[in-house]
Amino acid sequence: MAQPLASNKRIAVGASCLARLPKADLHVHLEGAMRPETLADLAGIHGKPTPQVGGYRSFDQFQHGYRAIVKLIRTRDDLCRLVREVVEDAAASGAVWIEPHFNPTTYSPALGSAEDVLDLVLETGLAAGRPLHVGFGIILGASRNREPRQATDLARLAAAYAGRGVVAFGLTGDETVGSAEEFKDACSIARSAGLILAPHAGELSGSLSLRSTLDVLSPDRIAHGIRAVEDSMLLDRLTDEGITLDVCLTSNLALGVVHRIKEHPLPRILEAGVCCSLGSDDPLLLRTSLLAEFQVARSELMLTDSQLAALARTSIQSSGAPDNVRAYALPGIDAWLGRR
Repeated sequence: MAQPLASNKRIAVGASCLARLPKADLHVHLEGAMRPETLADLAGIHGKPTPQVGGYRSFDQFQHGYRAIVKLIRTRDDLCRLVREVVEDAAASGAVWIEPHFNPTTYSPALGSAEDVLDLVLETGLAAGRPLHVGFGIILGASRNREPRQATDLARLAAAYAGRGVVAFGLTGDETVGSAEEFKDACSIARSAGLILAPHAGELSGSLSLRSTLDVLSPDRIAHGIRAVEDSMLLDRLTDEGITLDVCLTSNLALGVVHRIKEHPLPRILEAGVCCSLGSDDPLLLRTSLLAEFQVARSELMLTDSQLAALARTSIQSSGAPDNVRAYALPGIDAWLGRR
C-alpha cells in the first residue's frame, strides 16, 4: 500500500488561510479520529500496548487497526473524551459542522443500551461544539461485514433518532462484502424517516459496484466514489442526479486506490461536474486532518481557491446541518473567497 504524506508536511504556507474557510467534514469515522496522545493514554490506562498506526498492506490490516482503537474505549468517560476532542480538532480545521460515522451497538451493552450510548455521544458532541460554533450530527453507519439484519435494526434506531441528532444512514466496511441488495431494506427504512443516505462505495470496487449502489439504494451521497472516473456515463449520472461524493485524498493514497497523490482523479471528477466534499476519513490511522486534506488539494492537486470554496460549499449544502449553520457558513465561504 502507498504511504500517506505526514500531515505536518502538508500544513504549509496558506494553511492558516484554509483554516478560516468554513467547511463540514461529512466523511470521518468517530473512533478513527482519535488523537494519537489519547490512543497512548487509553492504552496505558487499560494496560494494553499502544496500537501501531500506518503502513497498511491491505484493507483488512487497516480494519484491524481500527478495531484495535475501538477496543481501547471501555468506559463512558473514554467515549466522551473521544467525542470532545474530535469536535475540537474539527474546529481547528475550520469546520462548522461535523457528521461522524458511528455505530452505538459496538459499545452495547458494556456502556448501556444502544440508545444510551447514542444519547451520550450526541449530548457530548453538541455540548463540545456549542462554544466552538461547530454543529454536530451523526451518521449511523452499519457495517457490510455484519449480517444485513443488523443493518436493518440499526436503520430502525436511526429512524427513531431522525430530527434528534442522527442526520444520515451509511454503510461502512469492506464494500466487496455483501451486495447492495442485501441492505436495501435498511436503507429504505432510513430514507422513509427523511435521513440522508451516504453509503461507502466506489473505493475498493470499481464502477460496477458503484452503479449497483446507485441503482438499488438511491443514495444522496457516496463516501469515496472516486472509481466513477472509470466510466464517463457514471460521472454523467452522478452529475445529473446531484449525488455528492465525499472524497478522502489521504485515505485513497494509503489504501492503494491511487498510487501517487498527484494521480488522484478528484480534478477530473470536478471537471465532469460532479459535486464533491473533502473528508478526513480516519485522521489517526492516516495521519491527516480535514485541514490537511484541503491543503493537499491545493498544493498537490493544484485546485484553485474557487474550487476549494466550492468543495466547502458542497459540504455544507449536502450535509444534515440545520438552517442556522447554513445561514452563517455559506456567506462565510463567499466572504473567504472574496478576501483570500
